Amino acid sequence: MTGATIKRDLRTGRSLWADSRGLGVPTRPLAKAISVDVAIVGAGISGAFMAHELSRDHAVAVLDRRPPLTGSTIASTALLQWEIDLPLTALAEKIGQARARRAYLRSRSAVDALKRIVADERIPCGLKAKSSLYLAGDDYGHRALEAEAEARAAISLDSRYLGAAQLRERFGIERTGAIVSSGSASGDPARLAAGLLRRAAARGARIWSPVEVLQAVSDPDGVTLLTDAGQALRARAVVFCCGYEFPKGVPTPGASVISTWAMASKPRSRCPAWLRDMLVWEASDPYLYVRMGGDGRLIAGGEDEASPDAHQDPAKLKRKCEAVARKLKALLPEADFEIDYGWAGAFGSSATGLPSIGPVEGMEHTWAVMGFGGNGITYSVIASQIVAAQVRGGDDPDADLYRA
Repeated sequence: MTGATIKRDLRTGRSLWADSRGLGVPTRPLAKAISVDVAIVGAGISGAFMAHELSRDHAVAVLDRRPPLTGSTIASTALLQWEIDLPLTALAEKIGQARARRAYLRSRSAVDALKRIVADERIPCGLKAKSSLYLAGDDYGHRALEAEAEARAAISLDSRYLGAAQLRERFGIERTGAIVSSGSASGDPARLAAGLLRRAAARGARIWSPVEVLQAVSDPDGVTLLTDAGQALRARAVVFCCGYEFPKGVPTPGASVISTWAMASKPRSRCPAWLRDMLVWEASDPYLYVRMGGDGRLIAGGEDEASPDAHQDPAKLKRKCEAVARKLKALLPEADFEIDYGWAGAFGSSATGLPSIGPVEGMEHTWAVMGFGGNGITYSVIASQIVAAQVRGGDDPDADLYRA
């Protein structure tokens, strides 16, 4: 694997999380050849969960060409949902009912696992349990959402359908229907990733940055990584956690990289009281989504375009953030806010909304994690569970769901 990963400009603008406190992570330059049990390429949220899990019983090295957290992680809006971009009923049509049900249940358990990790490790990242309000839209109307709520309830996922009158009375929103679901959360993705990396470092993991992996060569005993530091790293196993800078030579059927935009209001914006405990998104493509931060900011996004580099246009960033703000005010007329932050980024999507997690074909002892869809942080938890099981010589019962 030469020129190990695709290079992209992952984000533009100024993310809200760039100004978070407590983002320090201990790093060092790679000054000599080293040998470890597991090398993780990527120091964002997926690499952080992977390092946190594998450092429990392995000597771990994390490498990144950027400082930790500064790729796609800092561009996330951190709606920590178990709901997948593709509804359960639609996913069942693509991969079969049994597999779709497993995917939804695994996503639900991953959010629970994330909450436990944050609590057990006492990671200060503003994590707050929230419910989700999924509004009827252009892609799925009220009849489809009513069927979706029934399908979820059949596998004990807490989801209740609201008709137009109930939705108007409870939330003051004019749509033909919606689903209310419990069990999601929100938080600060940068502080979460930083906390995970610091916990891994406290168990002996080493974080090397800036270090770019130029080539990966596997053999029956392990993998050698050649770097731009002129030093080699030898590992028994390697995991590529590079976000949307996919490892070269790894197939991504049905997946694409698009552009997305987000904005955050000034603190203490006026909004409906119920929004403090709710994530809101709609069954449209592209869909608008919004949540409230702990300081009373409205954090919203959408306006996706099917282009991998449209997010790099600074003029478009301003227009897109204004468009998100207009849609938000139309949805929530009583909200009163000013845009304080605006940012954009690359975003990976797949035909199913599911990620790609698994061994790299043709390379021994090597795994790749590609978190397609709107559940990147939730999928990072799942990836750490699946890959860790395989590195330890076992397997995960749901691993087959995420193989490309």
